[in-house]
Amino acid sequence: MRRFRHETSEGEIAGIEFGDPAKPYSALWLHATGFNAMTYQSMLAPLGLRTRIAALDLRGHGRTTLPAKPGGLVSWTRYRNDVIAWIEKHAPNGVVLAGHSMGGCVALMVAGKRPDLVKGLVLADPVILNARHYFWTHLFSPLMRFMMQRGPMASGARKRRARYASLEEVMERYQKKPIFSTWREPFLADYVLDGFDRVDDNPHDSDEQIWELLCKPKWEAATFSAQRNRPWGALSKVRKKKIPITILRAARGSVMSDKAAERMARKNPALILKEKRGTTHFLPMEAPYEVRDYIASYLARLVEGVTAADEAPIRRRLASTGRR
Repeated sequence: MRRFRHETSEGEIAGIEFGDPAKPYSALWLHATGFNAMTYQSMLAPLGLRTRIAALDLRGHGRTTLPAKPGGLVSWTRYRNDVIAWIEKHAPNGVVLAGHSMGGCVALMVAGKRPDLVKGLVLADPVILNARHYFWTHLFSPLMRFMMQRGPMASGARKRRARYASLEEVMERYQKKPIFSTWREPFLADYVLDGFDRVDDNPHDSDEQIWELLCKPKWEAATFSAQRNRPWGALSKVRKKKIPITILRAARGSVMSDKAAERMARKNPALILKEKRGTTHFLPMEAPYEVRDYIASYLARLVEGVTAADEAPIRRRLASTGRR
């Protein structure tokens, strides 16, 4: 695993990458609201054995230093534009684009805006709400944003504790939270590594330390509230441009309603929609092998040129060899 920083006129986009640095990027991963690229490193690392893959810290998250002013965030277009700018610079020939939750929706939005930069989409329980919700969000933007800001997700984010005395205290506290109880190792430890930073001026070995949450509670809350998006229009563009797309939906507590999932399948017959049994919205942390396998399959077909015949099951020879 290697860290990198991409300089822009506003600041730096941070990220991690795997694989041969001499090769072009083949895939890009986008994280969920409040998390960071490092959270998913154990899932992505094995892909680096066959190709070069990157994961970004989106604006206001992880080690990225782009300005994150919550007052002006009304949609995820800013995230989309940041990702497009990075791909244009570092992977102009396009990538397999994958993501979780918000990252999944942003990936879809990138494909809708710049289909030439996206070879395929693998989305893990993406935040794609019912089409009617977006209709009202655009028609009555201030009112809907006001209501979303007072919703459970945004309200919970604003109340999130931002400072701790040590990373050990962070881990001890987070391990007790029910929402992390289904996570495999080492997802939580990896999230904490780039989710917090030491901000005090005391000596390195001082017993008095301050570790601060890098994704500020107000920014996380603003992200949850900023739903003036157009994922359904992006999905139509993906269908028109025949971009392969697979959506992995959580079996319990998915952010995608049954109605939204049914409409997706109806609107795009080529779309692969699968529900992973036993998973929650934290599907990549609970079923990382399945998510990675779908990304690997897309890399094989869309980047390496493996055909359907090459992926056919192994044929077993059942006939007798004639030997006695």
